[in-house]
Amino acid sequence: MTGSSAQLDANKQTVLDFYETAFNRKDVAGVTAFLGDRYIQHNPQIADGRDGLRVRLRQLADAFPDLHVQVRQLVAEGDYVTARVHAVRVPGQRGVAIMDMFRLENGKLVEHWDVMQDIPEHSENPNEMV
Repeated sequence: MTGSSAQLDANKQTVLDFYETAFNRKDVAGVTAFLGDRYIQHNPQIADGRDGLRVRLRQLADAFPDLHVQVRQLVAEGDYVTARVHAVRVPGQRGVAIMDMFRLENGKLVEHWDVMQDIPEHSENPNEMV
């Protein structure tokens, strides 16, 4: 099942709004509006549940007050949205290339996977990572 176009667009907008709230506005309390009653986390550095996510977001906001993310691409299929993201923790640094995948239920984020890679100074090819 791929979902209706309207539902896929709504899911992508939810993910986009989550990024803006969580990382660019650093509104840790505000992320609750985007989360389902249960939140399953596959990143081993973050505990399951809403509280686990809020703790990690608070840690990031405290450690990197100028953190900014730019969502470069969103792909939606069924209840899943995958995001290609460029995160810069400290202005002037190259940043981190991130691939996030979220599962949504009833328009709320309920599960998350991610992979992250620092953007190196040198690349063997001319292609951007993000």
